[in-house]
Amino acid sequence: MPQKVDNPVVADGAPAESSGVKSARRAVDLIETFAANDVWLSLSDLHARTGFPRSSLHGLLRTLLEAGWLEADANTARYRLGVRALICGTAYLDRDAVVPFATEALERIREKTGFTAHFARRNGTEVVYLETRESQRSTHLVSRVGRTLPTHATALGKALLAELTHDEIEALMPASLVALTPNTITTLEGLHAECAATRERGYAAEVEEGTLGVRCVAAVIPYRIPGTDAISCSMPIAQVTDADAERVGELLAETTAELGQQLRRAGIR
Repeated sequence: MPQKVDNPVVADGAPAESSGVKSARRAVDLIETFAANDVWLSLSDLHARTGFPRSSLHGLLRTLLEAGWLEADANTARYRLGVRALICGTAYLDRDAVVPFATEALERIREKTGFTAHFARRNGTEVVYLETRESQRSTHLVSRVGRTLPTHATALGKALLAELTHDEIEALMPASLVALTPNTITTLEGLHAECAATRERGYAAEVEEGTLGVRCVAAVIPYRIPGTDAISCSMPIAQVTDADAERVGELLAETTAELGQQLRRAGIR
């Protein structure tokens, strides 16, 4: 009678289950590598970025290509994300109960201010844009939905970091913060000061810290503790004064407070 094998192995001697988990992890890492680069990538590019063996990369690329997660340029043997990534990303938004409420709030903010409004969620040290309503006079016509920016360089991020304690921020953020512009805060000391100011006034603010020529204000939606979501308003610096930005910040604080009540009444946590 054949002996039962509890832990089958694959050719390289690793347990089959462990090998399968490794392949799944590598597939995820590969997709995230494509997401982090806005260019077509070759097998050599991917090998340099991931360190994965070329033999593994061949199999992973073929599998992801066949599943629609990648598309290939036959002339250059390069790859980029495929339409399946968009379909799954859209499904996340479609199933998020907060998005319809937030979208209505963005519409009201845009109508009252005339500026672009964003809804975003913190994911570690980044903010992920989940919905945007562009100003009618905006020259920036590409939606930020699905894009990420560092928390320390955005009003959205600073509003959400202000929900955390001093020690939680210390544990989360690196000691040296990357500068996106000459105005970006690059020290934890400066970030703590900004978070304290945010708590004091009820909304976060930044001037050309994330994007030159743009200032932003943002407020947390208070329906979770600590807050995970926030709404911001982006304003061209040439079109607003400090007093204008303060008024928009106060409007956001009022709007997000009302939105938080709506979400809690609807049982959304």
